[in-house]
Amino acid sequence: MEISAALIKQLRETTGAGILDCRKTLEQTGGDMDKAVAILREKGLAAAAKRADRVTKDGVIELYSHGNGRVGVMVEINCETDFVARTEEFRHFAHELALQIAANSPKYLDIADIPEKVLEEEKTVAAGKAKAEGKPDAVIEKIVEGRLAKYYQDVCLLQQPYIRDETVTVGDMFKQIIASTRENLVIRRFARWELGTEAE
Repeated sequence: MEISAALIKQLRETTGAGILDCRKTLEQTGGDMDKAVAILREKGLAAAAKRADRVTKDGVIELYSHGNGRVGVMVEINCETDFVARTEEFRHFAHELALQIAANSPKYLDIADIPEKVLEEEKTVAAGKAKAEGKPDAVIEKIVEGRLAKYYQDVCLLQQPYIRDETVTVGDMFKQIIASTRENLVIRRFARWELGTEAE
C-alpha cells in the first residue's frame, strides 16, 4: 500500500514521532491511523522508560500570562542538552504545558506527589458520599476508586486530559516528546498565580 505524505504528516502531528517512524508504522498497519497511533504511543512509553535515569541539567523556564495579566504561570522543564532546549518542538511543549496549567489549575505534578494525608481525606469524603447516597457496602470501594480517578484528573498535571485534545493526557504528550527528542525530560516544577488569590 502506498502511504501518502498527507497521512504521514497527520500521524506526525498526532504523535510527535519522526517521519521515518510514522512511515514505517503506517506501512506496518496498512494505513490504519488508529493502530499506528497506538503503536507509536507504546514506543513512546518504552523510550521514556529507557531514558528516565539520564541527568537533566539544561532546559527552559516558560512564562505565560493570560487574561490581560489576571493569571500567570511559570514552569521549568529540563532536558539533557542545550541542543534540545533550543528546539521549536521542546519550546512549543513548554508553552503548551504553561497553557494547560493556566487553564486547569493543577496542584501536583502526578499522583505520587499528593500528600498521603490529602489522599486519605479524599478517600474518606468519597466513601462518606457513597454511604450517604445509600450505596451498598460491596460497591463503595469501586465508587471510591472512580472518584479518586476523577480527583487525580483534576489535581495532577500529568493525569489531566490535554486541553487541545481530550483523548490524550498531558502524561501521554510528555512521553511522546521524550520519544521524539530522544532525551530524558523532567517537568521540574511549576507555579500558577491568579490575581487576588494565593499562589498554588
